[in-house]
Amino acid sequence: MNHLSDRINRLSESETLAMSRMSRELKAEGHDVINLSVGEPDFFTPDNIKEAGKQAIDGNFSFYPPVNGYQDLREAICRKLARDNNLAYTPDQIVVSTGAKQSIANAMLCLVNPGDEVIIPTPYWVSYREIVKMAEAKAVYVKAGIENHFKITPGQLEESITDKTKMFIFSSPCNPTGSVYSREELRSLAAVFERHPHVYIISDEIYEHINFGGKHESIARFDAIKDRVVLVNGVSKGFAMTGWRLGYMAAHAEVAKACVKLQGQITSGACSIAQRAALEAVETDPEVTRHMLEKFKERRDLVIKLLHEVPGVTANKPQGAFYLFINVKACFGKYDGEQPVNDAAALCMYLLKKAHVAMVPGSAFGDDECVRFSYATSNNLLIEAIDRIKKALSQLK
Repeated sequence: MNHLSDRINRLSESETLAMSRMSRELKAEGHDVINLSVGEPDFFTPDNIKEAGKQAIDGNFSFYPPVNGYQDLREAICRKLARDNNLAYTPDQIVVSTGAKQSIANAMLCLVNPGDEVIIPTPYWVSYREIVKMAEAKAVYVKAGIENHFKITPGQLEESITDKTKMFIFSSPCNPTGSVYSREELRSLAAVFERHPHVYIISDEIYEHINFGGKHESIARFDAIKDRVVLVNGVSKGFAMTGWRLGYMAAHAEVAKACVKLQGQITSGACSIAQRAALEAVETDPEVTRHMLEKFKERRDLVIKLLHEVPGVTANKPQGAFYLFINVKACFGKYDGEQPVNDAAALCMYLLKKAHVAMVPGSAFGDDECVRFSYATSNNLLIEAIDRIKKALSQLK
């Protein structure tokens, strides 16, 4: 008998975490697995940020912090948003959470009612879909293909909005595609939202500092819609702090207050030590992590070059993050010797078992013609991984 709630039964396991789990299981059996499913930098947190965390421990920051975050951290986030993004916010508009994912969930649960529609451009980060489910809302998917670098057009957005639409959620730079919306592209989308004042926007900007095309642009820059934008960011990707679990939102004060109310009943304030480290991070010039950006760009170019030599896969040239979203449709319908490979999930399982290379099927992100390939690992491992992939694909008949 199933005693679990309908709510949890509706949710799916994160495919990215599932692939990581299977990779660990194969490694435990003694196999040499190259895991390209993980979405985190393979760098260490900068020393000055680690030192701030150590000082926080020695300084006895061991008591409950405010639910919305320490005042000085929220003030520093406001200065960061002004410095890096030319955005004006006040501390009462900032909510610090246990990762950007919690910030997204807070905003979704505070703004969306059961039956409301939430527009999600496809491909999307896997948790968007599941968070919409938790809010008991209806996801409306708008597909963007590789031919348009996985970015939707204003026309597509306009066609997807109805009187039931309550929210639009997207990321730029994007997980899983690495796509980056330019200021003009964001301006065009903002013009559509300006005509539909009932729609809120969650702008997931967690990959802000991993942008190969120049200055990051935020849709919150457009004053006509700023009050309806929930800007989500954090320190995980840009400062190699995934394990510190620290994200934040900037939003209209009423929305921020609602999210504090919700968070106060779930997790309360984020870890006090992580907050003190995050204060150092947001006050640090992003130039200190430029070596990470340059290395990711080098790896991107290496992987694209090598993939051009692999029959059956198509890759574009993304402008941010550390992923490629590779079209593998040409591989479908072939046999691995035992069964047909009819979709991206089957192909990923084949490559995991045959080549011991872990990637995430595009179905996790709303596009079953693709797989997500993370290049957040060393050049040598990337070269080895693509060589294994090439050999394994050549054995499909």
